[in-house]
Amino acid sequence: MTTRLWTGRSAAPAPAQPSRRRERRRERRWLPLAAALFFPLAVFATEPTSPEKEGQTLAAELRAQRPVENLSTSGVLKQRDARGKWRRQTSVRMEVRLGEQSWQSVYQALATNGLVLETLLVTHSDGQPNRYQYLGAAGSDDPLARAVTLTGDQAAVPFAGSDFWLADLGLEFFHWPVQRIVKKEMRKSRSCRVLESIHENPVPGGYARVLSWIDFETDKLVRAEAYDQQGRLLKEFSIGSVKKINGRWQLKSMEIRNEATDSRTRLEFDLHLEADR
Repeated sequence: MTTRLWTGRSAAPAPAQPSRRRERRRERRWLPLAAALFFPLAVFATEPTSPEKEGQTLAAELRAQRPVENLSTSGVLKQRDARGKWRRQTSVRMEVRLGEQSWQSVYQALATNGLVLETLLVTHSDGQPNRYQYLGAAGSDDPLARAVTLTGDQAAVPFAGSDFWLADLGLEFFHWPVQRIVKKEMRKSRSCRVLESIHENPVPGGYARVLSWIDFETDKLVRAEAYDQQGRLLKEFSIGSVKKINGRWQLKSMEIRNEATDSRTRLEFDLHLEADR
């Protein structure tokens, strides 16, 4: 007689398992979709905007800025020596002339009798270097007819005996090929990007590196520091009074300090802004 072992319940059949071939087919169908969804995120995470690219973009935007209308105004150059004594003021005239592909800024230093002592015309052209036309003495009715034309480092000469170089008035350092963002910080209670401009072949005594604090909101220069090849501070440039009138930022004054001589020059404009009346 055959003995059977009683288990109390009948054995359930084992659940059916999908074949490995079917799983592999399903995985192959999902891989292209997963790659399409997540590959752009991986690229974004591993390739952030570089300081150099961000700096080049900002410098290009600064070079492309132009006034919205012609302007003619007067002002004064105030110079202070190392002993803190302010010397006699020099009257100046400033004009902005707009063209289709370029715009010009004209600075004239005047004698006490109104005669023109020096004339500087800076031409800003789209995608081109600044051009400086300079006449350093009183001349004919059209002083620019006999002016010399300067570019780049040639414009590193004082305007009207002041601490401002001709190149400073044209913000020449924004045209240098090496531009990069080095940090972001507050300056004069404004949130700023700090743009480092590098001159690859500076002339002796000239600027080799300039740090510029650019306001996030207005994209305007707040402050700049210029250094020589040895890393010594040469000049400090700061924007004084700036006001927003009818949606536009208007410059009232700017100042530059010469670290080597401890002198400084302030350029003040008489713009007769409505907010000042």
